[in-house]
Amino acid sequence: MNKLIYQTAPRVTLATNHFVNVPIILQYDETPLISIVREQQLGFTTEIPIFHQDGTYLAKVNGTRVYPTEAGKKAGIAMRNPKDMTVCEMDGKTLFEIYHEKGDAFRAQAELYTPTGFFVKSTDSPMPQVINTDGNALQIGGMVMSGNMFSGCRIGIWLKSDGSCSLGCN
Repeated sequence: MNKLIYQTAPRVTLATNHFVNVPIILQYDETPLISIVREQQLGFTTEIPIFHQDGTYLAKVNGTRVYPTEAGKKAGIAMRNPKDMTVCEMDGKTLFEIYHEKGDAFRAQAELYTPTGFFVKSTDSPMPQVINTDGNALQIGGMVMSGNMFSGCRIGIWLKSDGSCSLGCN
């Protein structure tokens, strides 16, 4: 039997965890790093600020589009558009890659820095890490989160500079 599926809330997958109707997927202190926004023509899409490791705000990513800031233009960020991709680079180093998939779907890969220079790393083995400018990791909890569903909360994962982590926050 064929099914018709209506999706009324956005669904995002981050490191095997699913977020449904969660406006901020990942936040560091008071700065959202991965958010869901509503745009009239697109419906729901992601919004991701791209910071340099020195805290400079380089670009904003909305869905599959990258918008450099004035500071980003001065720093020399550049976009390339190979087949089915958007790549944001600076000094020959890839900062962000967006893979365009079928329909409105896309997949992104990025090195996310916070405004204070911490490096937030998440892979398919879902133990979020925060790494400071010296390359030392701050321990964020002791659990491994895999295949979880977060639904209807305001912030899915809230990492804090004191090393704490809150999940499913309102």
